[in-house]
Amino acid sequence: MKSHTEYLTFNVPARMDFVNITPQIAKIVAASGVREGLVLVNAMHITASVFINDDEPGLHDDYKSWLEDLAPFDPSPERYHHNRTGEDNGDAHHKRQVMGREVVVAITNGKLDFGPWEQIFYGEFDGRRPKRVLVKVIGE
Repeated sequence: MKSHTEYLTFNVPARMDFVNITPQIAKIVAASGVREGLVLVNAMHITASVFINDDEPGLHDDYKSWLEDLAPFDPSPERYHHNRTGEDNGDAHHKRQVMGREVVVAITNGKLDFGPWEQIFYGEFDGRRPKRVLVKVIGE
């Protein structure tokens, strides 16, 4: 069995945004030489996410509104106990929990094996600094 690991770094200028990382993941899968297997894509920061969905701007706007309704940005220590530690990103931890930390995608014939419209996204909820994403390909 082969194993191939790479790290991507993102520095999203907005506090919350989504970045389609499918092309980068496809290149890593191709470079791995794995024809049949799996790729794990994992946000390695507790205020960021990796998820699969449609690359449709209206949907992304809906996600942002929905997440802001669920866990509004509030840097004060009153709403989020986490902010009592001197942080201001309690909301970002909640948003990450909802959107998830990772995805696993099948590799078939050396390519990502998606359903219709599926794409991989990096979700940022406390941007403006570098954060890493682990990409681990395993298979034959």
